[in-house]
Amino acid sequence: RRSLERYYLVEGHQDPIRIDIPKGGYAPVFSWNSVVVSKPTETVSVPVSQPSSKRWWSGVSPQMLACVVLVASASIYQFSPYIRSAPTELPPDGRVPDRPTVIVAPFSSLGEGPEALLYSAGFTEELLTALPRFKEIKVFGRETSRSLPSDVDASKVREELGARYLLAGGVRTIGNSLRVTARLIDTDDGEIIWSRDYDNDLGANDLFSIQADVARRVATAIAQPYGVIAQVDTAAPPPRDTGASECTVRFYAYRAELSPKEHAHVRECLEEAVARYPTFSTAWAMLSIIYLDEDRFNFNPSQAAETPLQRALRAARRSTQLDASNTRGLQALMMALFFNRELTEAIRVGEQALVTNPNDTELMGEFGTRLAIGGQWQRGADLLDQAIALNPGGGGYYHGTRALAAYMLDDNATAIQEIKKADLQKFPLFHAVAAVIFAEAGLMELARREGEIFVRMRPDFLSNIVAELAMRNVRPGDSKRLMEGLRKAGMLLPPGEVSSELRVSASDLQPR
Repeated sequence: RRSLERYYLVEGHQDPIRIDIPKGGYAPVFSWNSVVVSKPTETVSVPVSQPSSKRWWSGVSPQMLACVVLVASASIYQFSPYIRSAPTELPPDGRVPDRPTVIVAPFSSLGEGPEALLYSAGFTEELLTALPRFKEIKVFGRETSRSLPSDVDASKVREELGARYLLAGGVRTIGNSLRVTARLIDTDDGEIIWSRDYDNDLGANDLFSIQADVARRVATAIAQPYGVIAQVDTAAPPPRDTGASECTVRFYAYRAELSPKEHAHVRECLEEAVARYPTFSTAWAMLSIIYLDEDRFNFNPSQAAETPLQRALRAARRSTQLDASNTRGLQALMMALFFNRELTEAIRVGEQALVTNPNDTELMGEFGTRLAIGGQWQRGADLLDQAIALNPGGGGYYHGTRALAAYMLDDNATAIQEIKKADLQKFPLFHAVAAVIFAEAGLMELARREGEIFVRMRPDFLSNIVAELAMRNVRPGDSKRLMEGLRKAGMLLPPGEVSSELRVSASDLQPR
């Protein structure tokens, strides 16, 4: 049973048919593998023979069919070690490349009485619900997790299951005090790469809320795009890395820097990845965002027949077709719709993504940014604060947007504090926002310097400022204030730009 589960999690995750042996019995159960969600939208001509009108098993007795099933199951079990040791360079057959694999050992009960056992079992269950929401990792299922002892040796997990990371810990109760200890272990050498204690008061909060909250915090800390696992992979990519998973690591490094040079490298990498693995939903989502940056940041415009916005929307829709619950895919679709001026639909998709994974800081930050720019400055600021609190070392882009939100909310102290944390020197719009904020605070020397850098990096922006702000769904009143701030910082806007902006009606900026 465990060998079958491991096979379908790793080597056999693209098999169209899945064989399971339910617990407590020996009769196999056949089902369609839910991972195969849809056919590629591209038309591919493949010669196929005409199917026979008579199914192959119609003349086979039930006894013979059962024998075939048992032989197949035994073969999978017997040969799974050889499958695991196959060459790591995968052929270009469309399979999704490996992601970091995590297994959760049952958390041990360190307290007294039956309640302590229930606490630890409940917390393990919450983790097995929270972790799979992050599509950047793969998580072994409940059946495998429950079969492990709480003190399982990391090397055994590596040898028998092939998991790269082991998440283990314990739950201790003394009176009304509850402490959860969690640690993430690299199964290659047994090193503890992350650990944390979480203390709670059972008298002040109900048990279910505590379990869900701690599980959310643990899952976010280790599995989010800028979390512990991502940091380890960035520092030392796994030896089985096929190139496609390396693209995802480079994507997040680019998002933290936002430079044209890295944009070009990541775009090329992701385009090769989706060509080789056309069902890799996360890669399609990332490529959508990269295409979007061609348009909104003017990074490395290509000569493709489609516009960047068209390519971004197509790639985002491809991602969500492949995996409707992929948080990164929903994020990409929300962003593509936003910049295609479909604001209402963009917000609807963003809300859906937030329900799908409320712990994803990359999503929180991006959705908070879209809400703020679209005019919901306070709610956007609140989401950005949550993202930054959960991931203090995340992308400076969100600090920059939080600074802009503070400026629009007349909180100059927070605006200055946040813009200094952003430090996106290679990102042109960072300098424009910094110039406006410094000018409002009376720091004119800093404002002029940032304004000069911005004009040098984007000499085309000010001459087309009304269209630039409109494409970002900035409301007319907010556009007017931003342009006045740019003038105050010493930047020269073409004559009549502010007055022409005032003539833009609100209906001109509604979704189309």
